[in-house]
Amino acid sequence: MTQKAWYLYILECAGGRLYTGITVDVEARYKAHACGRGAKFTRSYPPSRILLVQTYPDRSQASKAEHAVKKLSPNDKRKLIRD
Repeated sequence: MTQKAWYLYILECAGGRLYTGITVDVEARYKAHACGRGAKFTRSYPPSRILLVQTYPDRSQASKAEHAVKKLSPNDKRKLIRD
């Protein structure tokens, strides 16, 4: 059985805030966030666009990457997006 790829994504939200998450379907997850069915954070600060998507072979690696990105400052996250 082929494993589905997992994705780390960063959204730009209201007020220029950034939201980081993981999923197997970025577009569906973005729509959920935009409709208020995503995370509590994105219900308060609706997303305006997807800034970054990175692919990982499994949930474990995507989760580790998410944890590392969430430790970054907003400026460092923006540098990651630019690179």
